[in-house]
Amino acid sequence: MTTPPETCDPPYTPEDTTHLAIRVHMMPKDTNVAGTVFGGVILSLVDQAGFYQVRRHGLHRWVTVSMDAVEFRRPVWPGDVVSLYTSTERTGRTSVTVRVKVLAERFQTGDTVEVTAARLTMVSVDTEGKPIPFADPPSLAPIRSDRD
Repeated sequence: MTTPPETCDPPYTPEDTTHLAIRVHMMPKDTNVAGTVFGGVILSLVDQAGFYQVRRHGLHRWVTVSMDAVEFRRPVWPGDVVSLYTSTERTGRTSVTVRVKVLAERFQTGDTVEVTAARLTMVSVDTEGKPIPFADPPSLAPIRSDRD
């Protein structure tokens, strides 16, 4: 297995407008032949984190319409704990643009480094997949309260 590089980055402190959306421990199953975590695994987590953020704007079906400005800044290694922080960048009538910052707590050192940054746009849709204003009343049935 390849050893991760030494890092000296300052610790990350999220802003008040950011939210921890997901925290995942990366496993060997997530790696490629070079021993780093597949970019596609990180992209999937970015998409899930984006949903977490837009869900705060309304209880609807949300679909990803674009993912742009994805920058893989450093590799992620098996054993790293990856945290995805989200914030709303822009809202439209049916869409929300989300910024996602991906940090890795290094398994071997405990250092936290920024590994990926991305921006994605999600749109609220009805059951037929047509855009609907996310400020509308919820389009999904509420979850039963007896599930608590």
